[in-house]
Amino acid sequence: MTTPPAVTLLWGEDPFLLRETALELVGDRRPTEVDATEWRGSELQDLATPSLFGEPRALIVTDVRALPKEAMGELGGYVRSPDPDASLVLCCTVAERGKPPAALLKLIEPAGVVTQVQLQRKDFEPWLMQRAGRVQVDLTPPAARVLVETVGPSAAQLLGAIQQLADAFPAQRIGPAEIRRQFRGLGEQKTWDLCDKAFGKDLPGAIRALRSIEEGGDEALMVLGGIAARLRDLIRVRSVSDRLPPSQVAKAAGLRFDWQARRYRQQAGNFSLEELVAIHRQVTEADKALKSGAVGDVVMPALVAAIAA
Repeated sequence: MTTPPAVTLLWGEDPFLLRETALELVGDRRPTEVDATEWRGSELQDLATPSLFGEPRALIVTDVRALPKEAMGELGGYVRSPDPDASLVLCCTVAERGKPPAALLKLIEPAGVVTQVQLQRKDFEPWLMQRAGRVQVDLTPPAARVLVETVGPSAAQLLGAIQQLADAFPAQRIGPAEIRRQFRGLGEQKTWDLCDKAFGKDLPGAIRALRSIEEGGDEALMVLGGIAARLRDLIRVRSVSDRLPPSQVAKAAGLRFDWQARRYRQQAGNFSLEELVAIHRQVTEADKALKSGAVGDVVMPALVAAIAA
């Protein structure tokens, strides 16, 4: 296996895809993963300390833009003389069409590798076929196309969909018919996307997702139910200790997948517990309004804006 660079900066819009790429980059090494908001100050020292068993070290830092000022100073010192036998991977999430901070690029470019991680719409089908093959899901190319059209171009949601297909059709070749049978509730997938955008504080994206749902004719009460379900999950995740690994967070919050725990923890971090409870009250009021005859295209945009703004 190719030895990864001593220092790598991965940047892009999708934090899930960034982390997946980082894990692929370090390969068989057992990396330590640290969210920048949980930086303690000893991580780089541990990275440069040889393992008791001689195993190469690897450190993945997610959401690197959130590193405190003193941590950036430590990072600068390490990058100037990195351990050649260790691998440091920094993940920087940017807004749509955004770029990493200039100071971060100036720090990494002289000594490390800077790589943009992005999938264009045309790239999702071959990427999905590759991922399906890794988990022994026999997905046909036409099925991959239908799945991307149904679920949408979201790496996390597509991988979750592949797992659903593996559970629903074990040891079976999967074509477009199986995709349509498993994901006939397209409105649920669109609601999922709406929740991701709204609780991810992406107001323009949330409004676009809501308009897509409205154009599809889905009922406002069904969409509201999806928002309420996501909100309950976020409240449970927000109540779990930040120090627990994703597998334990998923178990404590009643989630099926570790990736859900990571994603929901990031979304829950955008709100205090009190703010989530306040949103729950707004959802309850919206439910009462819709059941009393209020128009969905008035009630729902106001609720989505209150969450995402």
